[in-house]
Amino acid sequence: MADETVQTGGDQQADRRVKLDRLRDEFGIDPFGRRVDGLAPIAEARGRYDAAADAAAKENAEDDRRPVVKVAGRVMLHRDIGRLVFMTIRDGTGDLQIAVSKKAVAEEVFKLAKLTDLGDIVVARGPLGTTKTGEVTIWAGDGEDAAGFGIATKSLAPPPEKWHGLQDAELRYRRRYVDLYVNPEVRETFELRSRIVKRIRDFLTDPPAGLGPGFLEVETPMMQPQAGGAAARPFVTHHNALDMQLYLRIAPELYLKRLLVGGLHRVFEINRNFRNEGIDRNHLPEFTMLELYQAFGDYHSMMALSEQLIHTLAMELVGSAIVRFDEQDIDCSLPFRRARYHELFAEHAGFGSDDVERVAGLAREAGVETEGKDHELILKDVWEHVVEPHLVQPTFVMDYPAEMCPLTKRKADDPSVAERVQLYFAHMELVNAYTELNDPDVQATNFSSQIGGLDDEEQTFRATDEDFLEALRVGMPPAGGLGIGIDRLVMLLTGQRSIRDVILFPLMRAGDGE
Repeated sequence: MADETVQTGGDQQADRRVKLDRLRDEFGIDPFGRRVDGLAPIAEARGRYDAAADAAAKENAEDDRRPVVKVAGRVMLHRDIGRLVFMTIRDGTGDLQIAVSKKAVAEEVFKLAKLTDLGDIVVARGPLGTTKTGEVTIWAGDGEDAAGFGIATKSLAPPPEKWHGLQDAELRYRRRYVDLYVNPEVRETFELRSRIVKRIRDFLTDPPAGLGPGFLEVETPMMQPQAGGAAARPFVTHHNALDMQLYLRIAPELYLKRLLVGGLHRVFEINRNFRNEGIDRNHLPEFTMLELYQAFGDYHSMMALSEQLIHTLAMELVGSAIVRFDEQDIDCSLPFRRARYHELFAEHAGFGSDDVERVAGLAREAGVETEGKDHELILKDVWEHVVEPHLVQPTFVMDYPAEMCPLTKRKADDPSVAERVQLYFAHMELVNAYTELNDPDVQATNFSSQIGGLDDEEQTFRATDEDFLEALRVGMPPAGGLGIGIDRLVMLLTGQRSIRDVILFPLMRAGDGE
């Protein structure tokens, strides 16, 4: 029978310390291991099982042609039944049972198997066979390696009380290193995230036919002398050697546009942005963005590129254009819906977005603060309450009020409207794209107007970027630009409803969940 003795966490740690000393003193081995060669991933090892060879070996022990494999993994289950010890071990590819028989290994090795705890990392080598119940198993030890089993790393911390999985959300985020190995679906989410990011890079550097030549991946500063490219509060830091105040970037936009000026006409960057603002299930202060610029494009170019990218990711990595998210089926089939901002607002509010009094009244009904705020800011808050809840299927919202978009070119036939588009999925903004403003005089005026309405503190870190204006005076080609929230895109494609579930180590308040 398995050992079912109940111990407290402190008792278990003390017991593991005793075993640690025994490994060193009694067995003369390093409990934190050394290099191990010749290991196979567990999934690969399991795939080498040969049923015919297994049956032959059971009929005639002298005719053992079972494949011999060598694996390493963390012990997830340990059953000591006297002269036989069974363990289930896990690596990043799956689980596999190993069996250590007293008659098949040296006495000291068998003692090691009995000494093993849940959570230890072990190495096993032996032929692949099955148990009486048909479970594929490595039978530790063979003619070439009588040892067949060893402890590679002694775990001093007992596993979660509920061994089948760490369930408390706060503890999962704080102890992601445990979450990853006890909850395989968590590991699968982050493996899929890695594949998503890789496929985005491949898509952009070698786009499908019809999207033009490839984009160049670049890197721009993450510490900046001025915070620009988005209306957000930055994190402030100080460079001692230069004795200057710097800001962690809130967006790479102004630097990427400088590259357009320099002749790099199709560029993108995937990297971290930092915004010293609120936290909820869709927002964290540190997040990953894809930002991209295409000379001689516009916001229509950006819509075509982004919908093709998202459709490709869904088809190749999820296996279907239908993505299940937040208990809804999101259809990523092409083309995505396109709708104008003012038309959507009128559709769901029942009146036009230019009706200042009615917009303010609707804001007050929704509990939105209106005192001292411009109409455009009130309208933005009302939009979140009135329109966003209806944007479930992929929808490009086009042609925003120009006052909301200081970095965007205005429509030639209607200067009150900016050529800006946002893509919504399941009530959540995923893509923000513009026809980029490249007139230096208009940009200077927009910067001045934007800064003029800020308080003194905000004016300090949102001062006009004169070098960027100088770059525009040199001449930036007409361009389209877009930003995609990588974390939100991963949420969509993996079905995770909280951004914390797609970021390996999300920022947590000190002390929470301890």
